[in-house]
Amino acid sequence: MSSSSHFFAHLFRMKLINRWPLMRNVTTENVAEHSHQVAVVAHMLATIRRELFQGDISPDRVASLALFHDASEVLTGDLPTPVKYFNAQIAQEYKKIEQIAEQKLLAMLPAELQPHYQNLLVSDSYSPLEKQLVKAADTLCAYGKTLEEISAGNHEFVLAKKRLEGMLATYELAEVKYFLQVFVPSFSLSLDEISQ
Repeated sequence: MSSSSHFFAHLFRMKLINRWPLMRNVTTENVAEHSHQVAVVAHMLATIRRELFQGDISPDRVASLALFHDASEVLTGDLPTPVKYFNAQIAQEYKKIEQIAEQKLLAMLPAELQPHYQNLLVSDSYSPLEKQLVKAADTLCAYGKTLEEISAGNHEFVLAKKRLEGMLATYELAEVKYFLQVFVPSFSLSLDEISQ
């Protein structure tokens, strides 16, 4: 029998880490909510790839990766994007910090469970396609957040929306284009409009 583990006590603190900390928010969003949203979008992207574009990918695996993609933030906090990507050196150093946090989180698990979680918690374990799909889902969710905030009258997110549109335009993934065309237009609508 293993000794006690602080893994879930840390993981369940994801709900305490707010996203978009430098911006005024109509609706606050925490890392736990965000991870759930990224997981469901990543699952859909992988499903679209597998079913519509004959890709060899597991939607369940991609969704699981997405659930854990920001888990290290329980140790690092959520560094705002303008700070994280201010320059290449900061981005590189922050990546090292994330990797150390991923290993520390993994080490909190009982030794017999670590091999089962290594490929979920350690982002270097993702295949290139899995990494692309999780990142695309992450970007799509951030884009959806900007649409919701702008629809609620918050113009603080206008530049973030433009930046994310530029990022999404660089994705050469058919599943991202499909998602943008089929699902994203609803993000700007009211409850009454999506309920009709």
